[in-house]
Formats: sequence, structure tokens, C-alpha cells
Amino acid sequence: MDPLHVCIALGPLATYLLVLGAINLSSRPLITSGTRDAGALALAIVGLVAAGPMELFLVEEAAVFFGGWVWGLMLAAYALFMILIILLLRPRLVIYNISLDQLRPVVADVVARLDREARWAGESLIMPKLGVQLHLEATPLVKNVQLVSSGAHQSLHGWRELERELVKALRRIRTTPNLHGGLLLGCGLMLLTAISYLLARDPGGLMQSLSEMLRR
Repeated sequence: MDPLHVCIALGPLATYLLVLGAINLSSRPLITSGTRDAGALALAIVGLVAAGPMELFLVEEAAVFFGGWVWGLMLAAYALFMILIILLLRPRLVIYNISLDQLRPVVADVVARLDREARWAGESLIMPKLGVQLHLEATPLVKNVQLVSSGAHQSLHGWRELERELVKALRRIRTTPNLHGGLLLGCGLMLLTAISYLLARDPGGLMQSLSEMLRR
């Protein structure tokens, strides 16, 4: 693989690892929806897709007809495909940089205020008033917890309300930084250093490769 394709493939991934590492090294938990989490991952791998499958299966006739615009069309198709997948995913909330033992009381307090009819069964929760059914899944290695929907019948409004209240509640929580974040940050910096080296070593060659790639 030539330096141009390496930069395209690893650039978004390096950025994703840096952001994820910074989040995990924070002393505050961060909550995000499954939609945003999946969208960030889709952006992280877009370079790998462009330098791999898109380049491999590029139709030469289309490249000749559309010129450099063929890449815009393929990236738009990728974006639409990922949006479709994300929309088909069940509701989910991801809380970074917190353990299950720390999160469980916070969730219980929020749930008690939102729905007095809520019922717990182990790590599973039913909130009939909000139309939400979920279970808590912890990943101790990366120190995050997911609130994953259980069952196909879910209220998106209820999930949004739950997320808003959890965001408010988690502002008061402080945690210890996750050392796993240092590993992510280190990997991101290594990739970014490699990309910077390739860009500085032969910028003219990279621009020529880019021009040839867009002219295909």
C-alpha cells in the first residue's frame, strides 16, 4: 500500500483513538447515545473503507465518466448505508469512564423520579410509563457501561427523556481516569506520528498520487 492510502486509511482512525483516549482519561463520565457512538465508529473506519473495498471494487468506466466525483458518490453511498444500519439499531446509551457499581445507584435514582412504576429484575429494568425496557451491560476492561434495550417495542421519546436526566445526574459524579485511555491515546499518537512522517517525507509524491487517484 502506498503512503497516500496509508494516510487515508489511518487518519480518521487515529483521530477516533485520540478522542476516545481523552474521554477515558477524564475524571468525569460521558454519556452518549448508541446512534452517536455508532456514527463515530463509522467515521473512524471510513478511511479504511475508502482505501480498501472502495478502491478495490472501483468500476473503471464509472471513474472515467464521473472523474474525481466518483469518490464523492461512493462516500455518499457509504454514508447512506451506515445511516440505514444506525437507524435499524435498537436504542442504546453508552456511558464511558464509569463502573457498574458507580452507575447503578445513579440510574436507580433517575428511574425513581421518572417512573414510579419501574421494576428491576437483576440488571434488567422495565419502565412502563416511559415505554422503556433495558438491561445494563458492563465492560470492566474499558470501564464503560451500556444501557441496552430489551425487546422490540421501545419509546424513542422515553429513551431521550432518560438520556437527558442521566446527563444531568452524571454531572455531579467524579471518577478515576481509566488507564485503558492511555493505551488508546498512545496508539492514536503513534498513528498520527506515522501519518505526519509520510506527509513530510514526500509531500510532492503524495499530491501526485492524489491527483492520479482523483483522475481515475
